[in-house]
Amino acid sequence: KVTELVLDNCRSSNGEIEGLNDSFKELEFLSMAKVELTSLAKLPTLSKLRKLELSDNIISGGLEVLAERCPNLTYLNLSGNKIKDLGTVEALQNLKNLKSLDLFNCEITNLEDYRDSIFELLQQITYLDGFDQEDNEAPDSEDDDDEEGDEDDDDEDEDEAGPPGEYEEEDDEDDGGSDLGEGEEEEEVGLSYLMKEEIQDEDDDDDYVEEGGDEEEEAEGVRGEKRKRDPEDEGEEEDD
Repeated sequence: KVTELVLDNCRSSNGEIEGLNDSFKELEFLSMAKVELTSLAKLPTLSKLRKLELSDNIISGGLEVLAERCPNLTYLNLSGNKIKDLGTVEALQNLKNLKSLDLFNCEITNLEDYRDSIFELLQQITYLDGFDQEDNEAPDSEDDDDEEGDEDDDDEDEDEAGPPGEYEEEDDEDDGGSDLGEGEEEEEVGLSYLMKEEIQDEDDDDDYVEEGGDEEEEAEGVRGEKRKRDPEDEGEEEDD
């Protein structure tokens, strides 16, 4: 179930690399740069292959094999090979899904109106040697993957952070709680202050009662003394 295979700098024998066969049915990316390939006649059938790197080999023709064995190719790199004329490249017309073709460092690039001729011959491709017809550079597939990874990270961060509204509501709740706490403190202070006043009032009442009691005792003492004196007065009246 291998989907990517890099065989760069391996030595091919009689136009093939030992071990590379039809068993790699899930292969989507294959790189065979600098393996001294002279043709593609022994390339295995790889129906799911999308990207094929064949740079810096000795391939000069036989490209029609690609449409038969790798019909879903979207990217093909033939840079640094022995491709000299448009007739050789014409065989790639049957690769209907081909979007990017690289022929850099091949002799064909020395032809007059090379780029216009290739775009006219292979109308399905968007990029030739890394640029489109308006000389806009092709996006790097690795950069695309990095951008997608960054977007996923941002989404995860947003999921972890939660919607902004939740924080605002929590802040409002916290503010309300703090206001309520201050109100409770003020109420407690007010109650204690009132309680102190009541205690002082009670103390004052007690003092007043005690003072009143002293006055009553003094009055009773006066009356007692008067009673003591009254009999004497009565005796004096009797003597008279």
